[in-house]
Amino acid sequence: MAERDEVVRDVATLKVARVGRVEETGDLLSPFRLVDENDVEQMAVTEFLRHMLADDASPASLRSYAYELLSWFRFLRAVEVPWHLASRVEARDFALWLKTSKKPPRPRRADAPAAGSVNPVTGKATPGENYAARTRRPARAAVRSFYEYHRDTHGRPLVNPFPQAKGVNDEPLNAHHNPMQPFRQPSRRAAYQPKEPKPAPRSIPDQAFNDLFGALSCNRDRALVAFYISTGARASELLGVQQGLVEPEEQVIGVVRKGSRALQRLPASADAFVWLRLYQQETLGLVPKGADKPLWWTLRRPFRPLTYDAARMVFTKANAAIGANWTLHDIRHSAAKRMLQDPHMTLADVQWVLGHAHITTTEIYTAPTPDEVITHVLAHHDRQRAHRKQPPAPPAPGYRPEVLATLFGTAPDEGDTQ
Repeated sequence: MAERDEVVRDVATLKVARVGRVEETGDLLSPFRLVDENDVEQMAVTEFLRHMLADDASPASLRSYAYELLSWFRFLRAVEVPWHLASRVEARDFALWLKTSKKPPRPRRADAPAAGSVNPVTGKATPGENYAARTRRPARAAVRSFYEYHRDTHGRPLVNPFPQAKGVNDEPLNAHHNPMQPFRQPSRRAAYQPKEPKPAPRSIPDQAFNDLFGALSCNRDRALVAFYISTGARASELLGVQQGLVEPEEQVIGVVRKGSRALQRLPASADAFVWLRLYQQETLGLVPKGADKPLWWTLRRPFRPLTYDAARMVFTKANAAIGANWTLHDIRHSAAKRMLQDPHMTLADVQWVLGHAHITTTEIYTAPTPDEVITHVLAHHDRQRAHRKQPPAPPAPGYRPEVLATLFGTAPDEGDTQ
């Protein structure tokens, strides 16, 4: 029998069953758990998630890591390898499987764009049929963290299936990082870590934003988008605002930051508060009132707090009306670009508003968008063409103009009139 390191699986024909699930428990100490196809809880995952919670990870992070580990455990079940015996071979094949397998089909509208097609309005590609690099990278990071925790805590397994990048010392690469300096990168990419391009943040042009805002059908949605574009808050942060955190007299709204979980007051535009007042007047007596009650509610009975998925569907409906595929996060990018285009706002101001831990993260918004670069270059070509068409200076006495024109290339282009 061949050694395990010599195993070559046919990953292309591997059938990975969608068994097991992530359950929300309602327990504050173990909000999520992973169970297999026999409803048996994976205690190794539960222990790891409790460690993350104790390390001050947010419930959203726990949920994300649980789903990444669910994919890993499904794969190990398909190849019949227990999690504590997984090796670099399984890590390699898992990376190949994620790279080549198609995502599970989901119900799609008959008029939905083809997977991977480019939207003619926004220039953004729709999600493709395969898992993108930005999806595969978090999966590798989650599984590696899971094994690293068990190695540090229990001393087993002895080898992490997903190794760290070569050239990384024992000290964290960006320990004692100076926020005014860019982050250092490992000398080499880690094994089985997908390469990911880093495109510039895509902002919504002003006219496109006006079209999108005009496609919104109710005052609640107009108020929500007006707060998004004027505060730059993340989608989940704004949806979690409570009624007691709205201060119209100060023109600020309080959000709980995604990473630090700290409460921060953000200034918003006067228009946002006008739309909010109209929305609140329409729901007067219909939704619960109180300082600790949610600010955003559904519009149909039974009234429930507005969730991210519901807000995304509202945005999708507005997109469909104008043939676009903008996202809620694009509005955050747009807010950042608008603030940085104001000469009276500093980079540190925008960093504070966006809630970035490092100013180097905010600097990515100083890069021009592709549309801006195209406009600037086309204007450059127009200036160059206008410059070439300017009449040349009169020649010095004693020189024939046609000889100078031939010598210096200032003869008129073919087709130009004299």
